[in-house]
Amino acid sequence: MKTIFAVDDQDFNLTVIATMLEEQYRVLTASSAEKMFTLLKKITPDLILLDIEMPEINGFDALKQLKANEFYSDIPVVFLTGRTDELTESQGFELGAIDFITKPFSKMVLMNRIQTHLNIDELIREKTELLKQKELEVRKIRNGIVSVLSDIVESRDKVTDGHIVRTTSYTALLIEAMIAKKIYAEQMRDWNLTSTVASASLHDIGKIAVSDLILNKPGKLTPEEFEQVKMHATEGMKIIDRVIERTGLSDSFLIHAKLFAGQHHERWDGTGYPQGLKGEEISLEGRILAIADVYDALVSDRPYKNAFSHEKAVGIIMDDAGEHFDPKIAEVFFEIKDKFDEVRKSL
Repeated sequence: MKTIFAVDDQDFNLTVIATMLEEQYRVLTASSAEKMFTLLKKITPDLILLDIEMPEINGFDALKQLKANEFYSDIPVVFLTGRTDELTESQGFELGAIDFITKPFSKMVLMNRIQTHLNIDELIREKTELLKQKELEVRKIRNGIVSVLSDIVESRDKVTDGHIVRTTSYTALLIEAMIAKKIYAEQMRDWNLTSTVASASLHDIGKIAVSDLILNKPGKLTPEEFEQVKMHATEGMKIIDRVIERTGLSDSFLIHAKLFAGQHHERWDGTGYPQGLKGEEISLEGRILAIADVYDALVSDRPYKNAFSHEKAVGIIMDDAGEHFDPKIAEVFFEIKDKFDEVRKSL
């Protein structure tokens, strides 16, 4: 049985509503908005019938509070009112009411309106759940493809074995800490953490275009060979651009992935590659991944060097803050450096 809240400061109106609806619905009454919010802490109704003209908290203000609360915002609200002017209706609909029922009303009108809106609400919820399931399926497929592509890159580059998994983990740590500390919060306001971090695992996808002989050379690269390696940033952008072009999609996942791939070797002072971007010309994605990428390179063995200690790697990154790295993000890195060390040891 569906639950209906009836909220009105007149006991007579509450009695009439309860009598009309009690055979088909579970009706709970409240003589004020305050009492309604007390009820909401215990019970979530399927629909709220809300009077507008009430003392202390009127119907409009009560609706504002409902819509501002994530737990109550989806509850459909129908205003019960003696007002019939356009301004009242306009204000109510703008605030999120789904309908108005003018007092006095008949049982038939009340029952039909409630049933109609409950049917619509149920249909919306069913469709929303189907969309969520489809989105989950698409996300699983996407993550599977990303994982396979990352594995392909890793299998070709024997020198940096495990690099993608580690840098993705470091990137997640930085983003989480930046959100918590409200560093560049406005730029990350619409970021989905899971999707953004997953897209970072494609940052070296452009290495597919680099020769195996260069990627796996057991020694230091010549300047010419290094120029070939540097091409992977541009090639990564091109690959993701082709995906966007052929699928017709330019969702946030692909946009993040392109920026991670193309700009993680840019430097704060403008001396990086491939575009020589400077400061905040570099995307936030590129500036974040720059620290994660360099940290992993420093603490990992390479054919031309042994792994540095965690402490030395931290020192190098902090010394380069303001030159290689965004100083604000470097400061966040320094504050959570112990977490980086924990991930390094675990992986």
